[in-house]
Amino acid sequence: MVPNFVRSVVLLVVLSLIATVSHAEERDYEGDAFDVTTIDSLEANGPYNKIWEPYIAKWKNKHFVSVYGLQVTGKGDMGDVVCSISRDAGKTWGQRVMVFDHRHRNGTVQYAYNNAVLYRPPGQDLIWVFAMRAPMHYRDSENADLVAAYTADGGYSWHHVEVAMDYQGSLIIVAGIEAVERDGQTHYLLPAHRNSFRRDPHGDRRQFVLESTSLLHWKLAGYIPYDEDKPVFLHEGGIAPGEEPGDIKMVMRTATMDRERPIDPPVAYSSVSKDGGRTWSLAQPEPELPNYRSKSFFGRDNNGTYVCVYGDTVDRRGLYYKTRTTGGDWSPQKDFYVADNRNSYPALIEEKSGQWIAVWDSSNSPERKRTAIRFGRLKVEE
Repeated sequence: MVPNFVRSVVLLVVLSLIATVSHAEERDYEGDAFDVTTIDSLEANGPYNKIWEPYIAKWKNKHFVSVYGLQVTGKGDMGDVVCSISRDAGKTWGQRVMVFDHRHRNGTVQYAYNNAVLYRPPGQDLIWVFAMRAPMHYRDSENADLVAAYTADGGYSWHHVEVAMDYQGSLIIVAGIEAVERDGQTHYLLPAHRNSFRRDPHGDRRQFVLESTSLLHWKLAGYIPYDEDKPVFLHEGGIAPGEEPGDIKMVMRTATMDRERPIDPPVAYSSVSKDGGRTWSLAQPEPELPNYRSKSFFGRDNNGTYVCVYGDTVDRRGLYYKTRTTGGDWSPQKDFYVADNRNSYPALIEEKSGQWIAVWDSSNSPERKRTAIRFGRLKVEE
């Protein structure tokens, strides 16, 4: 018989090893992202085959809300949208709370959901979530419409609303809302694109912007023009304040128009609006910002420093970033989060002056992507 003290020693060693492995999984990476934790992971035998495309918002000083998608097995990019809540500024995260459930019918239609974006209007005790929905029988969500909900208790419950849409076409969203003042009124700008060409030979691929003064009634603000002689599929653009007062700038993911492959050279494109989002300049390459047909994050902090977080390979392994002060040049590439795994779809919001909180979809191996959602912080030097 094994003595009790031996059993105790063995148990302590095992627990120590488990803690070491868990710690290594969280910290075995290179990069400037810190306080990195895993919000949620995919169950090996569950009904979903991916966990992906997160977003984050702050409810209170230490109360964070993150939403993300759970892809139903058998679908391209459709499933449920859930949220997780942290009450300790991102150190730990709670169990999933369902936001949009594909099992619940809307009348006679069964929808699937994806690409959730959070927005908390300044001065309001509400967090809004906007997402895409498409009939469950679709192969993918390339032809979806807009759906919304809000929470008044920090993410514990969600109340669905039907938005009024003056824009009458399919859409895809993935980047956050930017508020601008125009004609003495706040206008909320939501970047979107459509990819109806994938399922319809007479469809198209276009980046555009929706606008609203209420977050409930949306209409088309304007399209992003491109060189018709050298067409580029512009999509998944992120909006931030521009260089000049009153300007706003969009930096977009790119792909070839015909086959949705990385362009040559593989860089992002940008466009500027000087009238609050109604008209936009001809899209131009951003030679310093790599883009391999994957969503990047583009934003500006309250100090006037721009941040771009992106992947620099087609297979979406590490995440990298560059910074630029207003009127300056982009910095050399820096490591944001680089590990032996797959990472994509970063979303950041400014936590305090010069510091951002971030979420992105990740994994625990280089062979499989989108099996975990991660949280971290990034401090940007002025």
